Amino acid sequence: MTVHVPAEWLPEPALLDSLDTSAMAVGADGSIRHANLAATTAYAGPGNSLVGRPLTGLFAEGDREALEAVLVQVLSGDAWQGRVELPRGDGSTHDAEVSCTPLRDLDGVRGVLCVIIDFSPEGQRLRDARLLGSRLAMLARVTGELVRAEDLDALSRIITSHSADAVGATIASLLLREGEDRLRLIALRGGDEGEAEQWASFPVAAPTPAGDVVRSGTPVLVTGKAAIEERYPDMPRRGERSVLCLPLTVANRTLGAIALSFPGVRIIDAAELEFLEILADSCAQAVERIEAQAAAALGNERLAFLVDASAELSSSLDYGLTLAKVAALVVPTFADWCAIDVVEDDRLQRLAVAHVDPEKVQLARSLEERYPSDPNAPRGAWHVLRTGRPELIPVITDEMLVAGARDEEHMRIALDLQLRSAIVVPLVAHGRVLGVMSWVAAESGRHYTESDLAFAEDVARRAAVAIDNAELHSETLAAAVRLQQAVLPDTMPEIPGWDVASYYDPSGRTDVGGDFYDAIDLGDGRVVMFVGDVMGRGVEAAAAMAQMRAAVRAYTAVDPDPASVLGKLDRMFAQFPTDQLVTLVYLVVDPGRDEILVANAGHPAPVLLRVDGSAEQLPDADGCPLGVLVQDRIAHTVPMRDGDTVLLFTDGLIERRDEDIDIGQKKVLHALPMLASADLEAALVELVVSLREPSLDDDVAAVAARRTR
Repeated sequence: MTVHVPAEWLPEPALLDSLDTSAMAVGADGSIRHANLAATTAYAGPGNSLVGRPLTGLFAEGDREALEAVLVQVLSGDAWQGRVELPRGDGSTHDAEVSCTPLRDLDGVRGVLCVIIDFSPEGQRLRDARLLGSRLAMLARVTGELVRAEDLDALSRIITSHSADAVGATIASLLLREGEDRLRLIALRGGDEGEAEQWASFPVAAPTPAGDVVRSGTPVLVTGKAAIEERYPDMPRRGERSVLCLPLTVANRTLGAIALSFPGVRIIDAAELEFLEILADSCAQAVERIEAQAAAALGNERLAFLVDASAELSSSLDYGLTLAKVAALVVPTFADWCAIDVVEDDRLQRLAVAHVDPEKVQLARSLEERYPSDPNAPRGAWHVLRTGRPELIPVITDEMLVAGARDEEHMRIALDLQLRSAIVVPLVAHGRVLGVMSWVAAESGRHYTESDLAFAEDVARRAAVAIDNAELHSETLAAAVRLQQAVLPDTMPEIPGWDVASYYDPSGRTDVGGDFYDAIDLGDGRVVMFVGDVMGRGVEAAAAMAQMRAAVRAYTAVDPDPASVLGKLDRMFAQFPTDQLVTLVYLVVDPGRDEILVANAGHPAPVLLRVDGSAEQLPDADGCPLGVLVQDRIAHTVPMRDGDTVLLFTDGLIERRDEDIDIGQKKVLHALPMLASADLEAALVELVVSLREPSLDDDVAAVAARRTR
């Protein structure tokens, strides 16, 4: 409890003199300003005074450095209580409890009240009774605070402050396990500058009190500077001290440890140790509760992320754009940086990099260009690519960054980025490594664990499948496009007495369709034109389209009569059944008779633009699509004279969402005068663009032919 002094910080001498225990008022410089009779008798020696002497001079030489640290703590506002061995004025020594409390006035802490209780048998009984009450009160208070703690930050403050205050420790730390093999420093109270960074994460097997406690599950107490340095040579050198480390155990599982450091040689009796173990057990239960809550929240967060990422990965076959979206989803929830690299021509090509700061994204791209990854590096992206095995770097040290720097500028940038932890996972699909995904923690200060690695691998597997599907689709599409290009005519044939134009547009789709068309000069003045549509898309539709076009041309060579050609196609389908439906409009123009013979198997009807500007529709389909049944096909005769233009097209030109196809057919008739232009090719393009529905995902094929003599 802090003693408040109204104006002058120094307590009334009579108040201290009334105490039967040793009490001293100490100034901010560490010198004794007043000592009561009990203190003078015990520690000054006959005829001597304590006033003006340094407080640390009362203690054994090995404890003085530790007591200086205590004074710094108390003058900063935190009380301290501990048990030490003190030399008396007569040269003897005794075990005593020392309590140091800040003395304040209106300007803040001005000094220290130091009370020393001798552990005589009577004093011991009084002390034990008082300690029991205070410990029970503290245990009740701490337990209540632990129950209310909502996260590890709040929990660590409670643990390090109350456990330290309960026993007079000047340094306290909370450490938790990272997986099975590492310990992570959650909180540190006291300690030297840079100590928190040095021990941020370290192996359980390292020679430390916490490591020993976690491995054994039992407390560790090391008393005295020599014993600490002998047993733990890597621990910070602090002078005469004692270290107590307690396990945080729940159901025979050690979650971590609480480490306490005391000034001087500290004796901890059985009752005090039991109290601290009970306190540690309460802390362990709180840690387990908070970790369980955090794990549940993280699990829900990861599940939600996987749902969002899966939706993005399946939304498009443009995997470059998709992976960039996934990288952006990772940041900043799971990483401060996320980069995705894929293999292209035996090189790592960076497809995506994400950070909340756009300037840092550009910095990352510039760094990759200036300092590309070494293909022979023993770790990192290329190593993961070669081996197919993921990498987890729980802690990135400055030494690692310095060792990996190419030059001073590279080293400076790497250190400025404050990289702390990293995960690199392969993008694997069907046993093939397609690239790597890298997660890096920097300014957030997070340190990745095996659980994070497993989650990153799950994300990478989904991304790899998306890449593989996109590549497979691209290969399939390329094959279909090559097949389609090989079959469809590049240009319409030049036929004497005719101006022939064609139009084909796959509608910007990522797949090819089954539209096909052609114009054939029969050599006797007659011309054959046809347009068809194989239902479906992709390689299968393109292959069927190629077969249909070849079959039509073959049957035309035998007998070009429309009814004959369609009848033979029906019989071909009957002989070789298929699940695909094909619509076809086929016509023969005979200038010698000024007529068109047309047969239609389930296809949109062609239209005719007369030389006088009038438009008419040719007969509708009088039969079902090819491949449905064998039937008698009928050829209709329509007049066609010099200057007339006939237009054949697929349904992609006239289909609309929520609109009857007959309306689209009427729109074609209305727009047909556009084909009166002298440039038939340009006019056909203009007509199609004006009629087609841009949002409709369908191909458009059209053939226009004008009789010029």
